[in-house]
Amino acid sequence: MADFIQATSLQSFFFEELEKVNQRHVSPVPKKLIFYASLMMEQYALAQNYFEEREGKVREKILGVKLLETEHMQGKMKKTALRDIGDTSLVLCGSFSDSLKKKIVDESYYQQIGTQAYKKLDALEPRFLNQISFFSDLARLFSKVTAIMSVVFKESLGPRQNDYLLKRSA
Repeated sequence: MADFIQATSLQSFFFEELEKVNQRHVSPVPKKLIFYASLMMEQYALAQNYFEEREGKVREKILGVKLLETEHMQGKMKKTALRDIGDTSLVLCGSFSDSLKKKIVDESYYQQIGTQAYKKLDALEPRFLNQISFFSDLARLFSKVTAIMSVVFKESLGPRQNDYLLKRSA
């Protein structure tokens, strides 16, 4: 018989689990970052948010190229792209760090991409969730947040890690 997890939402489940791990940490990260990480874990549970479609084909996002492309963008388009890059990097490093071992570049590359994206986003949007320097704080603590996410991902899903990405039903 399978184990069932009861929670009011996927986000609240992730928030509770992240907060438990965060409290065990020697120097916990601010709760606002735990909340944000839980939102991203919920959002990226849908496979369509993790991948992108280009020229009719679904594929992984090429984050380094996307970050370079933001230099030629402005306004809302640039903010949206930077946030997508940072958020995808956050979830990739926090939830799928084992899969990065099979890639040409390692996890530190994606950590740097995510950190840069959040720093640039903070310069454009210094306030988020009614917090000043939110994305700057997230950039500074990126590796700690992803380490906490990784622990939760491994502890809560264990051998069912491949079941994390959900497909939206038609």
